[in-house]
Amino acid sequence: MLEHLELFFKSIFIDNMVFAVFLGMCSYLAVSKKVSTAVGLGAAVIFVLAVTVPMNWLLDQYVLQPGALAWLGEEFVDYDLSFLSFILFIATIATMVQLVEIVVEKFAPALYNSLGIFLPLIAVNCAILGGSLFMQAREIPSLALAFNYGVSSGIGWFLAIVAIAAIREKIRYSAVPAPLRGLGITFIITGLMGIGFQSFGGMLTGDNEPPLVEETVVEAAEFEAPITSDELNELTGLEAEETPDAEETIASIN
Repeated sequence: MLEHLELFFKSIFIDNMVFAVFLGMCSYLAVSKKVSTAVGLGAAVIFVLAVTVPMNWLLDQYVLQPGALAWLGEEFVDYDLSFLSFILFIATIATMVQLVEIVVEKFAPALYNSLGIFLPLIAVNCAILGGSLFMQAREIPSLALAFNYGVSSGIGWFLAIVAIAAIREKIRYSAVPAPLRGLGITFIITGLMGIGFQSFGGMLTGDNEPPLVEETVVEAAEFEAPITSDELNELTGLEAEETPDAEETIASIN
């Protein structure tokens, strides 16, 4: 359970698709002028990531990885289809995006018209493909964690686009300097928001924890002074005259 919670919050706040790896910036900038439109596109991205990441995890585990086709028989053990990752991942994403487009057009025509070309362009949104590629690169071990990663990555992208849309609606009535109007001020705000999101890093990963006492003792022991002949004699319980070769023993020890 702890592993799921850690992956969930890290994917939203620390490894955010927009603020950490700058994926999906085209849609993020173009569809963030109104909150209502941003919410619709963000929800679509969550759905597509939640479906495609676990589906592509299954493809990776049972088709693409070296030896993944062993379940078909011994003659398939040496097959390696990892070079097909991009093609199969994109095909899965395109299929899901077409499904989303059909549903939105049927049940929310106003949202479909407001999204325009950017809804079918989710198929080539690098944040969607990035979710599957990061899942593969990080070797997520289970289907449940893959689903968790897809949902949390989508939520992170959703929060980013909704937040910037709300801010852009507010600054529309502000006295922004002419050279910064439009994308200029948007990029500045995005950078500041990214800094804010990255501040969660220490809280979730524990980077600021003090070193353990045992580790400190071990490190200090490494810098102890070399043992002397008298100390060696005390340790062995022998007198100096009984150990004429003590200096040779010390030299060999040091």
